[in-house]
Amino acid sequence: MGRYKKGVKRIGLTSTHLGTIKSRLFIISVMIMLLPLRALASSVVQLNVNDAITPPIASYISENIDYAIASGASAVIIQLDTPGGLDTAMRKIVKKEMNSNIPVVVYVGPKGARAASAGAIITIAADIAAMAPGTNIGAAHPVSIGTSGEKSGENKTMVEKVTNDAVAYVRSIARMRGRNEKWAEAAIRKSISTPAEEALKKGVVDLIANNLTDLLTKLDGRKVKKNSTTFVLKTKDATIVKRPMGFRYRLLSKISNPNVAYILMMIGLAGLYFELASPGAILPGVIGGISLILAFFAFNTLPVNYAGIALILLAIILFIAEIKVPSFGLLTVGGVISFILGSILLFRTPELYARVSMGVILPIAILFSAFFVICIYLVIKVHSRPAVTGMEGLIGEAAEVYIWNEQGNGQVFCHGEYWHAKGPGNLKPGDTVKVKDVKNLKLIVIPGEGNND
Repeated sequence: MGRYKKGVKRIGLTSTHLGTIKSRLFIISVMIMLLPLRALASSVVQLNVNDAITPPIASYISENIDYAIASGASAVIIQLDTPGGLDTAMRKIVKKEMNSNIPVVVYVGPKGARAASAGAIITIAADIAAMAPGTNIGAAHPVSIGTSGEKSGENKTMVEKVTNDAVAYVRSIARMRGRNEKWAEAAIRKSISTPAEEALKKGVVDLIANNLTDLLTKLDGRKVKKNSTTFVLKTKDATIVKRPMGFRYRLLSKISNPNVAYILMMIGLAGLYFELASPGAILPGVIGGISLILAFFAFNTLPVNYAGIALILLAIILFIAEIKVPSFGLLTVGGVISFILGSILLFRTPELYARVSMGVILPIAILFSAFFVICIYLVIKVHSRPAVTGMEGLIGEAAEVYIWNEQGNGQVFCHGEYWHAKGPGNLKPGDTVKVKDVKNLKLIVIPGEGNND
């Protein structure tokens, strides 16, 4: 102690100086300790998902979780209302949730929303799962395999494999998050769906909040452990940073809608047909090409049944063949049936969000069928119309006798030209005749109306 005092005197520090230094060090230490808490209370990033879970939605969520981490936000809140979605997109979101460096909250809201199918698994995987009153969660049985409900043979084995994989996946997530594993398994195997209040009682979600403000109040003070770090949320007075979907993601999300993808494919096929039918038109080909590329992008994100595409292409081939082959309408009828069946089978899932609506299929099928039927009618009408050019165009036309003899040979004036003609022997110059036929550049004529005798 004596040495310490001597050292202090030696460097010229008094007890007053030491007190000042200690107080400043204490303030700095407190400020350093409060820095994480201040960061936690600074902002919360809010995302809104009100559509099926598709790759564009997964990219939107993943990108904005990265943004929240980079901006120092305390948490990410995903307000969810979805009928379900694709397995690959769902797994990408779950991976991002579970490996995020900050807490991710999934809020099934507003009132009347749902987290079905893939949305249920996304909710279970959140650090904190919340629901609004009047919402439901569940019905997560995988349904993207096959187009029928057959339960035998290879199809049954494949369904069982996919189901067992989904059960193991959701149970591991529920166990990690401390949520009800039995309910999670039942949601996969039995497709059960549970309302918000019951989900809270069964340990499926952590809390119920009336709205976003109520959610922020109830999240305040909650502890979230991620890896070796424990976060204490300070959300009561946090700033909400809303990150809506940009134009790019909105466009990609709309294109991924089965109805939009189907319409784009129809526009693309129609455009290419017009371009091939009338080479050099350019505009139909450009529009058709762009539409087909966008449709193929959408097909890449949807469970496409290529048998459906084949049936639609077959329908168009049958429509075109009707023009070339006289089938008395049978090819057209076959084309209409093939077109409708192909449209129905285009996407291989019974889920409504991933199928083309009949309200879209029927008008387009009727429109396309009517278009080709009209085209076929016009082509047949043109072929059945009498020729109006060349020698065949002279048949049925009126002519005037110029020179004629008793043997029934002479010349007639028709269409501004003199033609050799053959007909009755009693004709004389100036008589009106009618062209009956043309043989070897000679007109076969019969007496016409207006003759003197």
